[in-house]
Amino acid sequence: MTVHVGFLIFPNVQQLDLTGPYEVFASTPGVSVHLVWKDSVPVTASTGLVFMPTATFADCPQLDVICVPGGAGVNALLQDEEALAFVRRQAAGARYVTSVCTGSLVLGAAGLLSGKRASSHWNARDLLAHFGATPVNARVVRDGATITAGGVTAGIDFGLTVIAELFGDAAAQAVQLHLEYAPQPPFESGTPETAPTEVLAAVKAKLAPGRKARENIIATLAAK
Repeated sequence: MTVHVGFLIFPNVQQLDLTGPYEVFASTPGVSVHLVWKDSVPVTASTGLVFMPTATFADCPQLDVICVPGGAGVNALLQDEEALAFVRRQAAGARYVTSVCTGSLVLGAAGLLSGKRASSHWNARDLLAHFGATPVNARVVRDGATITAGGVTAGIDFGLTVIAELFGDAAAQAVQLHLEYAPQPPFESGTPETAPTEVLAAVKAKLAPGRKARENIIATLAAK
């Protein structure tokens, strides 16, 4: 029996949020992966990589796993009722409702995180509380059928977690070995807690405009 996994793609998606777990799912026998958007027009990620949708909102099959990645384009998605309606519709029939990075904010805007524990990128995690969720500082957080991942590279951990849920630990370990996923980063600066003070300040400054815009959008949503 084929397991259908669908990633919502959109303009200015963070490509690694998508391609990390995509590689995990696509490397697993018995999984069919769909890239879903409103239409079949190519979608450009925030760093210029172009994706071709393989399904549209209208013809996408019922997904077993729906995943919303994050990125700068999330700001527009938070106010995109067509996209939010698609996520709600698929979530109603999915085995797992999932996200990577700031994609969890989209789940929140769709009304799917109220009362749930969830993760996101460190620069947006606290914003989950505006949607009734409990922010959790973890690479992968599971609350029932909802599975959310932290920022960007956590998507690989997330993908392996979901494969283990679907097919068992041995299947996930086989994919991990196939992909030689054994990270040994050259620096211990991958989290705000471990990054040098000056590095953290520089990254926060770079992300500040997008963060401010996101805060304003969420405040507007909360006021409705």
